[in-house]
Amino acid sequence: MAEYVREVMTPGVAAVRPDASLVEAAQLMRAQDIGGVVVTGGGQVLGVLTDRDITLRAVADGADPLTVSAQAVCTPNPVVVAPDDPVADAVGLMRAYAIRRLPVVEDGRPVGMVSIGDLTVDPSGDPEDVI
Repeated sequence: MAEYVREVMTPGVAAVRPDASLVEAAQLMRAQDIGGVVVTGGGQVLGVLTDRDITLRAVADGADPLTVSAQAVCTPNPVVVAPDDPVADAVGLMRAYAIRRLPVVEDGRPVGMVSIGDLTVDPSGDPEDVI
C-alpha cells in the first residue's frame, strides 16, 4: 500500500472561481467526469463544491443555477491534506469528517485531490479494505 498522499492523489485540480455559476461548475464536472471541484480565489482553496451540494443546497430549494455562485453553496474551509502526509492521515480525516474527497494543498496552493476511490484500490489494482 502507498505510504504518502502524493502516491495516491490525482494530480492537478479541477477548480472554479468563487463567482462561477453552478452551471459552469456542473459543466466542468461533466467534462472531467468528476463529482466535485475546488473553489479557489487568489490561488487559495476557499471551498469544495460537489454535485450533491449543487443538488441539495441550490436546485432542491428552487435556486437558479445560472445565477447562484459556487462560493454560495460550496463547503467552505474544507479539510485538506499535504502531498507528504501519510495516507493513513487522509483515511483518518475521511472517516472522522465523513467526507469522500480531500484537496491536496502544498504551500497554500491546491495541487491535487485524493478521493475515497484513490484509497480503496492500490496501484496494482488489488482492492483494499481501507475506508
